[in-house]
Amino acid sequence: MHLSKKTLKIENYNFKIRSSMKISHILRSKKTNSIWSIPSNTSVYDTLVMMAEKNIGAALIVDDGKLVGIFSERDYARKVILQGRSSKETQVAELMTKNLITIQAEQKLEECMQLMSDKHIRHLPVYEDEKLIGIISISDVVTSIIHDQKERIASLESYISGSYA
Repeated sequence: MHLSKKTLKIENYNFKIRSSMKISHILRSKKTNSIWSIPSNTSVYDTLVMMAEKNIGAALIVDDGKLVGIFSERDYARKVILQGRSSKETQVAELMTKNLITIQAEQKLEECMQLMSDKHIRHLPVYEDEKLIGIISISDVVTSIIHDQKERIASLESYISGSYA
C-alpha cells in the first residue's frame, strides 16, 4: 500500500487530546448549570413535579446545606411504582440513594465514564474541593463527546484539504 507524505504527517499531527478533558469543562459547556435540590422531607410527588418543571432526570437531596442523597426517575419507577407506594404519601428520604458516588471537577472525562459504567449510574454530583458545584448526566457526557468528535472531524477534513491553519 502506498501512503503519501500527507497521510504520514497526519499520524504525527498534534490534535487536541480529549483524554485530558476535565469534568469542569463539561459543566462550563452546559446550557444551564443550576443545582436543583429539595429537602429530604419532600414528598416523592412534589419532587417529581419539580423534576418535570426543571426538565431534569434526578434531584439532589440537600438538608441544612449538605448533600444527603439523590433521587432519580429510575428510583421512582423501581421504588414507588413497582412497590405499590403512593408518591404523595412517601417522603423522598425513604427512597433516595444515600450512599452517593460523586466526582471532582478536576477529574478526567474517562474517569467519569468509567465510574458511570461500572456503577450503572446516570447522574453524578460534582464537587470542587468540598463544595457542590453541579451535576452531570450521562447525556452531558455523550453530548460532550459528540461535540469533540465533530471538532476532530472538521480539523481532519481541513488538514486533508490543505486549508488547515
